[in-house]
Amino acid sequence: MHSPDAHSLAVPGATLYYEVLGNGPLLLIIPGGPQDAGVFAALAQNLADRYTVLAFDPRGNSRTTTDKSPGELDVDLLADDAAALIAAHGGKAHVLGTSGGAQIGLSLAARHAHRVDTLVLHEPPTIMLLPDPDAALAGERALYETYRRDGVEAAMGQFFAENGLDGDTDGPPDFDMPPEAAETFGRVSGNFEYWLAHGMLPLSTYRPDVEALRNGEPRIVIAIGEQSADLPIAAMGQALADALGLAPTPFPGDHMGFETDPGAFADALHHVLKETRHGQG
Repeated sequence: MHSPDAHSLAVPGATLYYEVLGNGPLLLIIPGGPQDAGVFAALAQNLADRYTVLAFDPRGNSRTTTDKSPGELDVDLLADDAAALIAAHGGKAHVLGTSGGAQIGLSLAARHAHRVDTLVLHEPPTIMLLPDPDAALAGERALYETYRRDGVEAAMGQFFAENGLDGDTDGPPDFDMPPEAAETFGRVSGNFEYWLAHGMLPLSTYRPDVEALRNGEPRIVIAIGEQSADLPIAAMGQALADALGLAPTPFPGDHMGFETDPGAFADALHHVLKETRHGQG
């Protein structure tokens, strides 16, 4: 098992932290919400024999630094950061965006289409494309109010419960974790407050440029976890698929399938990317 190479890239107002592992076509991974490059360690290991995997810490999270307080998350600005990373490593890439990272990927593909070959959107929270987004938006605002009233721990507990995920914000899980995983857990937990205060609502209320995406160069794949079929996130992904005239692609696991079953997730991802390269998509 090889460790990724750590790098940094200066962009306007920030210095991006990112990791590179493997050989082959460039694959950029955009994390969701409070996540950073570390949560994709196992996935990258499973892809490194087929791709050059580049994963980064978005502004506001972990090891990326900003010249001043990052303030409200700006989806387009983070997409510009992703485009800068691709430009620094060959100019074009396959892109995997998961959860809120899928929203950033949508902005990237709409505004920097020449940088994206295939865009795989894993469980995008495209609330604004729902036929009636009011209930989902009310849920997001209620979560924000829980954070404001009761703090990070209560809000994250509510988030995990509402999304069918196991979560514990008191500390690391009760089972032994490898040192790298424990370190990642600590960093990501430290990002919860920024995400709740400044990231969740901008990501949830982002409305993708459907016309640009429909008419653009990048091929788009919408991936929905097989275990998420009855959850609200699946309806959001289906709404995006309907808007783009696409059929969603089933992927292993749930919202965290890339972490709970990285081997199967890597194979599913490789399958859809291979289809593109062979002209079968």
